[in-house]
Amino acid sequence: MSNKTTIQYRQVGDYLIPNIALPPEEANITLGKWGMLRKDYLLKHKNVLFTTLLTQGKLYQYCAEVETQAQDMFDSLVEQMKATEGVTEQLKEESQLEWVCRMSNIESRAREIICDELIHT
Repeated sequence: MSNKTTIQYRQVGDYLIPNIALPPEEANITLGKWGMLRKDYLLKHKNVLFTTLLTQGKLYQYCAEVETQAQDMFDSLVEQMKATEGVTEQLKEESQLEWVCRMSNIESRAREIICDELIHT
């Protein structure tokens, strides 16, 4: 039982270089903020995982899944914090500046939590 794989080579100067190609990934995957942050983190801090996912053709799919999880978590955290801290539509009508400041603070804290729990792990 012989399982031969034919490897094709190309000549570059005096060397024969194997023709190796990465498996194709989904062409229609577009990464948003969270997916790009995760991809960048993997590239800089988790090089083995980055390379493994890349060579298996799963990097963008993985980052897209992180994107979805992070966005869902962000929306949920913002809504929970708004309810807990009393940031309502009534506050928005009565004091727009205070509402904007408090919402900015809530969103900033939610982004920090997501980065700590999903992106930088």
